[in-house]
Amino acid sequence: MFERSVLSAGSTVALNGVWHRYSNSAEAWTLRGVDLEVAPGELVGLLGPSGCGKTTLLRLIAGFERPEHGSVQLGQQLVAGDGAWLAPERRGVGMVFQDYALFPHLNAWRNARFGLSLGKGDERVAWLFSLLGLEGLEQRYPHQLSGGQRQRLAMARALAPSPRVVLLDEPFSSLDVEVRLRLRSELSAVLEACDASGVIVTHDPDEALAICDRVAVMRDGVLHQCASPQDIVRTPATPFVGSFVLQRNVIPAQSIQPDQWSCPLGDLSDQDIRMGATTASEDNCCVLVESKDIEIVADDGGHASIVGREFLGDLWEYRVRMGELIIRATCPVERDYPPHMPCNLKVKSGAAIDLMAS
Repeated sequence: MFERSVLSAGSTVALNGVWHRYSNSAEAWTLRGVDLEVAPGELVGLLGPSGCGKTTLLRLIAGFERPEHGSVQLGQQLVAGDGAWLAPERRGVGMVFQDYALFPHLNAWRNARFGLSLGKGDERVAWLFSLLGLEGLEQRYPHQLSGGQRQRLAMARALAPSPRVVLLDEPFSSLDVEVRLRLRSELSAVLEACDASGVIVTHDPDEALAICDRVAVMRDGVLHQCASPQDIVRTPATPFVGSFVLQRNVIPAQSIQPDQWSCPLGDLSDQDIRMGATTASEDNCCVLVESKDIEIVADDGGHASIVGREFLGDLWEYRVRMGELIIRATCPVERDYPPHMPCNLKVKSGAAIDLMAS
């Protein structure tokens, strides 16, 4: 049903058919048959809403959790599943936690060296301090560092043992916008300099699409799509990918005759309809429509009404209720529609629309 990664022998990380649920929980699976690989030098983003299984997947790679079914492989070594188990400290994996987990009683240098053998690794730590812009801060304690400096220090500690892969759990979420944008733009270059692959957890679609080589989109423990940012934008695999990642409207559609479709906003016969990654049947399909391709028409007798809006600089983004649907439509700021205004909606002529199975 969903697009699956093709596992290869040369991957840095390979998960094959991984199922997981927490031992003290009788609830649903946290991961459901996940296949995923990370190629050498690649940065893969795990993207999805809270509770979708992103951090659990990261913890499985690190060795903090065990899969109930399936296997985890690092390089050519099976580290979990099929009777194998390798302890976290022996996996050659670096970890950057969401709160950085720095030791408050150790200065920056000793934090970065933590876990290294006495007298070994000083040269690499000094190189990492230079690479990450931490020179001159070696004797400062975490509380004496800015948020961006603490994030860089956590990266230095994760990279100090020369790991084959670095796992990052929402490392930029607590930083202000300017620092977050600067640090995330540097991540790929830092990993490349250290000859390491990376897996980063995020719930921010813009962040994942901006910096990752591939993005794995998850929901309810299921991997919906793993592809390059370009392929996700061009060909979303499921309606969820279209709505969560691309912020497109998902609208039910129906066939009115062969190769002609309609939806609650009207006839789609004159639209540029692209067939999606999943095959749509006549009675089980939807269309993905961008907010810029939906027009609001004020009408006192309309079947829709405006329920909210957001100011986007040169645009308004309106939320419009039509029956049980909430549809987003963007308009120039000159079109200043009041809340609760009755209206109708239509798809603009020539709009590019993706048709796929619901």
